[in-house]
Amino acid sequence: MKKTLLVILFAFMALFLMGKTASAQTLYFCEGVTDAGKPITPSSTFNIPSGGGYFYLLVKLPYEVGCYSVDYVIYKENSRGKMIYNTTITQDDMQSSWTWFWKKVTFYETGYYRVDVVDCYSNTLTSSYLTVNWQ
Repeated sequence: MKKTLLVILFAFMALFLMGKTASAQTLYFCEGVTDAGKPITPSSTFNIPSGGGYFYLLVKLPYEVGCYSVDYVIYKENSRGKMIYNTTITQDDMQSSWTWFWKKVTFYETGYYRVDVVDCYSNTLTSSYLTVNWQ
């Protein structure tokens, strides 16, 4: 009985420590990016003027991207709450050793969006949602 409890305790401690050291892929929406790859004023909601407005998509990975290009696949929610494909923006000015990278993107329409970041092997690296409103 003591051995079983000891094994269970050890397993929980190992999982706890792994959770503290593991990092995840993250997509930030922000007003800028520092030279060190930190998001400036990150948010999931942006207000744009009627002619459109830009912000940055910052991707941070716990590993090298392993590709020379990625796609930002953008979906927009329709009136029935379903995400519909909107557009794809390709970033092809990359190095395969990068662990973070950003793209300046202009939005012209308001709405609720999902952005998937897809690598050159068609793997989704990360995904996140944002809301775009009129100013």
